[in-house]
Amino acid sequence: MPRGCKCKGHIMISVTFITNDNKVLQGPENSNLLRISLRGQGGIPFKCGGGLCGTCKCRIEQGQEHVDAVKPKERKHLSDEQIDQGYRMACQTFVNGDVSVSW
Repeated sequence: MPRGCKCKGHIMISVTFITNDNKVLQGPENSNLLRISLRGQGGIPFKCGGGLCGTCKCRIEQGQEHVDAVKPKERKHLSDEQIDQGYRMACQTFVNGDVSVSW
């Protein structure tokens, strides 16, 4: 589905889960990355889902311009170097365009 496709009134985006055989899932614009993964079995590891454990650390390989700003909870688990390399915590990351992630 191309970016910008409206389905049931929502603009849909695509998330490619590189580590999971390049599985592609669709979700509404501004969706939480971990929630998209959970709904479609994208495979991002998780435990708490609330920014406490850091288990859902993943790397935005493509489309970093389509994610929201890094949250304070993420800074507790990720170094500045990791953030600069595109690492995020999926439970804290919202996606507003097509992205590709690995973990």
